[in-house]
Amino acid sequence: MANRFGVLLRDARRRAELTQEQLAARSGVGVRTIRRLENGGGNDPRIGTVTLLADALDVGPDERRNLLVAAGGTPPPPEPAEPAEAAPTTNTAPAPAAPPVPVPSRLPAVPPVVSAAADDLARVITAQLRREEELRRVHDPFPLPVRWRQAPEHLADHWDNVCRVPAGVTATPLDLSGEVGDMAGVYRRVPSRRLVVLGRAGSGKTVLTLRFVLDTLATRTPGDVVPVIFSIGSWDPTTTPLRTWLVEMLQRDHPGLAAAAPGGATLAAVLVDTGRIMPVLDGFDEIAEGLHRPAMETLNSLSMPLLLTSRFDEYERAVTMVDVLTSAAVVELTDLTPDDLAGYLPRTARRVSPGSAATAWDPVLDALRDGETGPAAQLAEVLKTPLMVGLARTVYSDPRDRDPADLLDAERFPTAQALEEHLLDTFVPTVYRGQAEDGTRTWDAGQVRHWLGCLADDLDRRGTGDLEWWRLGTSNLLRRSRVLLVMAFAWLATSLVVWLVFNPINTLVYDWPLRPYVVLVDGLVSGSVIGIPCALLYLLMVIRKGGILEPTRVRVRLFDRSARQPGIRRKIAGRFVTGTAVGVLAGCTYAFVVTFVHALSPDLSIADDAGLLLRTIALNAALFGLAFGPACGALLALVVVLEAPANLDTATSPADLLAGNRVTALRLAGLLGLALALAIGFGGFVITSVLDGLSGPALSITWTPRAGVLLGLTGGLSAGFAYLIGFTAWGQWLLFARFRLPLLGRLPWAVGTFLDDAYRRGVLRQSGAVFQFRHARLQEHLAKTHRAGQSRH
Repeated sequence: MANRFGVLLRDARRRAELTQEQLAARSGVGVRTIRRLENGGGNDPRIGTVTLLADALDVGPDERRNLLVAAGGTPPPPEPAEPAEAAPTTNTAPAPAAPPVPVPSRLPAVPPVVSAAADDLARVITAQLRREEELRRVHDPFPLPVRWRQAPEHLADHWDNVCRVPAGVTATPLDLSGEVGDMAGVYRRVPSRRLVVLGRAGSGKTVLTLRFVLDTLATRTPGDVVPVIFSIGSWDPTTTPLRTWLVEMLQRDHPGLAAAAPGGATLAAVLVDTGRIMPVLDGFDEIAEGLHRPAMETLNSLSMPLLLTSRFDEYERAVTMVDVLTSAAVVELTDLTPDDLAGYLPRTARRVSPGSAATAWDPVLDALRDGETGPAAQLAEVLKTPLMVGLARTVYSDPRDRDPADLLDAERFPTAQALEEHLLDTFVPTVYRGQAEDGTRTWDAGQVRHWLGCLADDLDRRGTGDLEWWRLGTSNLLRRSRVLLVMAFAWLATSLVVWLVFNPINTLVYDWPLRPYVVLVDGLVSGSVIGIPCALLYLLMVIRKGGILEPTRVRVRLFDRSARQPGIRRKIAGRFVTGTAVGVLAGCTYAFVVTFVHALSPDLSIADDAGLLLRTIALNAALFGLAFGPACGALLALVVVLEAPANLDTATSPADLLAGNRVTALRLAGLLGLALALAIGFGGFVITSVLDGLSGPALSITWTPRAGVLLGLTGGLSAGFAYLIGFTAWGQWLLFARFRLPLLGRLPWAVGTFLDDAYRRGVLRQSGAVFQFRHARLQEHLAKTHRAGQSRH
């Protein structure tokens, strides 16, 4: 039987014009296995292997049936022949068709811009993950030997479902064991393309997904599927469908994918809908408590290929509550052995003396081999995971003044947990003992521990591991406090503009000095003109819609009209109406302020006549309301017109995303300020000419070019500052993270520098456009230590 199978396989391969190496790359079956099968050596092939080869060769139903028979499996019943085109002559109902034989999935055709976006995404992800490997020192001096084995059968689906064999065919279990460099090949051996990787905390699941994606991208062809790592812990399956969440995460981490594709949908949505994104869902155990059941139910309702990682206990509980992940094979990471440690740790440490091969780890490793109880056994238990081995390497191999033999001190470390806590507690002070790798900054270790504890505690309270710069400083702040803080800064910015720009220029041009107390009151009261409407607009447009401003996924364009956003007309109309209403409110407020300040001047007699005062207020309200309202509405609408999707090659690191948002926010604020200044300065002439005849001789209105330009300049600068602070993600970061948190002592003043430095030192890691702590275990430890310190004080 095997010889006949070899002949059939060789003939099918030659008809497909493939070499053995090409067939191996396409199917995931090893070259040696294909060569053995074609030569008729060894045992009969497994049904799963036959299915992989048949899929890769794209054979027809009859040829697939022959291959299965030759391999010794039970073939599916033959499909009924299609009836002739002639009309049927009997009323006999046709026999039901046999279940369809699985055929390789084919990606639907897409426009070239979508295929190019997938290729660009693959390039960006490859660069990011290679950088991650360097910072995590994965290859220094070589990767730890992370291995896995078959998980218990009750956690996986039936092998017939995993292998996707036709009805009536019994699949043989696949051998999916391997090491860290084999994960991409093991995944390809799973016909369903659905695999779950289980392991305890720190067992290497995240690094394994990183290696899997890099190895998969290394063999990817243009236009093919792109594996993308998603930290699934932030997904809420009860509110957001998985497809929607994947699209949102893609657009968050890669702003260029928010651009519109042909047909109106975004590039991210088209990539997901056409199967060009293969989700690598990391951290199923980190999903919020109570959401594992709906998450598993949602994953089982989908048939998309995926790779899922989780801690063993959380996944087992989810399987017990719901069911196994449909069509998924499951593997479990195994512990490191003393031999693994003996091969790794000495090569990370210096020699104890010149000319000697011995290192400080040698006595410890000897104790681990010989000790079955006591401190050595406890240390061996701790060093079974790559996380703890990495921490031990950082704490005891890199410094010159520490002896790893201290880890065997039973008095200091009576339990395995005490050892883990020691390594976690010592890690941060160790990596901050010297300067950053670029030698530009040193930090006090005690302060660093406090700052990192504040960050970890904030993430822990919010139930997430994503350190998003646009959310810093907002989670523990009441909404009304945020509104008041935005109003206060807009008020202050307007007052400063009045004091430093309006009054000096007004005095210089008109030679009309005001008394100091009038100048002070003018600035303070004028601040309400921008501060109050800004707070109202912030409440309506930001707080009531969730309270968080996401980073902009656009850039400012002046002449580029090639990429129109979907629904742009509706956005323009909505912004115009909102801006006009707020502008009218600001104009009426300014009218009251102007009248009030002028009434304080002893040179004017407005306050002596109540009727004149009321008519002046009404006239000024109409004047400034009509001047400010349409101008503000048109400018907010102009923001929509000026926005263009970000480029596909936009950098996606947190620092680059922050820098891109800063540039976009400053450009928009500058353009809006300039346009508003011109609109108020010269638009007032039209309004003045209409209202001048209605005012009467006692209220003759004069609007000189100098006065209009000065008023427009003041309003434009103030409104630009208010827009920047209240309505851009970068402005919110500036207010709540760069100002508030350092003022409270929760972060240093150089927040961005601190986060980037923590990333370079290996305390933080990058996940798309956000930071995360090196490991969830480290985040938990820092948060717990921080809360314990706060309770003592």
